[in-house]
Amino acid sequence: MVSKKVELLVGFFVALGLAALLMLSLKVANSGMGGGGASYQLFAKFDNIGGLKVRSPIKVGGVVVGRVSDISLDEEDYTPVVTLEIYTQYNQFSEATSVAILTAGLLGEQYLGVQPGFVDESVDTLQPGDFIEDTKPALVLEELIGQFLFSQGSGEE
Repeated sequence: MVSKKVELLVGFFVALGLAALLMLSLKVANSGMGGGGASYQLFAKFDNIGGLKVRSPIKVGGVVVGRVSDISLDEEDYTPVVTLEIYTQYNQFSEATSVAILTAGLLGEQYLGVQPGFVDESVDTLQPGDFIEDTKPALVLEELIGQFLFSQGSGEE
């Protein structure tokens, strides 16, 4: 009878440990099950998205205000379209807002940096489903190195 209780307790603690590991892995992976609250979608077209990935953070001055929820290709002009999932408490971005694909450090992950535009009576705020017109593409490190090497090789002495 005592061994049955011990087996049940061990089974309970193993199940509890597995559940804790599952919650920890979901939190680390930022899968969204932890909940980020309510959000709304904005869209942006870029010439080049580089290594931007779904679930990449969207930051304003280093503060995370949302996540990239989808990356697709516009079938009309074959340019990448990024879907931004912005938390609803940050719903006052003006139409003059710009978005750039930035890199954390020299070789770090890429994220979207949002530069809020000015707020004026003549400028409306972005509504859910709107496109952000002012975008800056990703800087591809290989292209920059190639341009640098090419400019060094063709220089006159």
